[in-house]
This record gives sequence, C-alpha cells and structure tokens, in this order.
Amino acid sequence: MKSTKQLHHKLIKECVKNNAKAQMQLYNLYCSAMFLVAKRYVKDEFLAEDVMQDAFIKAFKNIASYKGEVSFGSWLKRIVINQSIDELKKKKLSLISLNEEVVNVAEEGEEDNWKVGNEVSANVVMKVIETLKEKYKVVLTLYLLEGYDHQEISQIVGITEVTSRTNLLRGKKILKEQLKSICYAERY
Repeated sequence: MKSTKQLHHKLIKECVKNNAKAQMQLYNLYCSAMFLVAKRYVKDEFLAEDVMQDAFIKAFKNIASYKGEVSFGSWLKRIVINQSIDELKKKKLSLISLNEEVVNVAEEGEEDNWKVGNEVSANVVMKVIETLKEKYKVVLTLYLLEGYDHQEISQIVGITEVTSRTNLLRGKKILKEQLKSICYAERY
C-alpha cells in the first residue's frame, strides 16, 4: 500500500499534466479543510465556497510551481488564505497605518498572558473572533490560528508589521474583554 505522501506526489505529477481525474482526487482530499480555512476569513458560507473554488483554480494553474518544499496542504492553504484576503480587500477592508505614538504604546503593552476562565470553549472563542472588526479578525486569525508571524502577516494583508502588531494587540484586548463578559454572564 502506498503512503499518503507518495499518493499526493503522484496526483500532483498528474495535475501538472492537466489530468482532470487527478485534479478531482486532489480536490476531494483537500476541499473540506480548505473550505474551513476560507470560512475563517469570510463569514458567508457561499462566499467561502467561491473563495475555495477560486483558490483551487489558481492552484491547478500554478501547480507546476509547487516544489515540495512544504506539504501540498500548506502550499494550498497559503493560496486559500491569500484568496480570502483578496476577497476581503475587494469589500474595502480598511487597514489603517498608525502613527509612532500608537506604535510605542502597542509595543510596550504587548503581552501574551491574557487568560480567561476554563469554561470558555474553542467554539466560543471562534464565535467571538467572528464578531470582531475585519482588521482585527484577519490579524488574530493569521497569528493565533494559522501561526504566521507579523512579517508574514504584513506581506499577506499589505500592512506594516507595526500595524499588524497593533491590530493583534487591540484585537486580543477586545477578545479578552468579550470573553470575560461571557464568563461573568455564565457565572451569574
């Protein structure tokens, strides 16, 4: 029995040859996961599906550029994220540059010890993130869920690293306040 890695490698080789059956197999392997990635960025399920479809089209057009330096899933996920962010930009996502005064405050206050009660589930956190302004939601999702650093976020979203840090700090602060409100409301 072939390993998953070998199967993916074979499918990718066939996709480079524009083999529709191989493309469909690769699509079926990744479509559910990539839909979830797109949905983290665009709230609407139909839009997330469109984003995912467009990302697959882009991936299949450019599959010859995939060199195997990262897993195919990671390569594809990056395309889906970029496609999602492009869609958000089309919707006039306003990402503002910040002046030095705000930057210094953000850098001084950036701490990661922002714990909330154990009763808060991951689903609750995700629902609260969904309610945030787009500029905070995108940076929080890229940083906390996808694991990108500020340099990568700045390139993906088209903002400065400082703006990325500040949006993360502000987003985390709002998230923390809302989660604490939920914890307080559940206790009383």
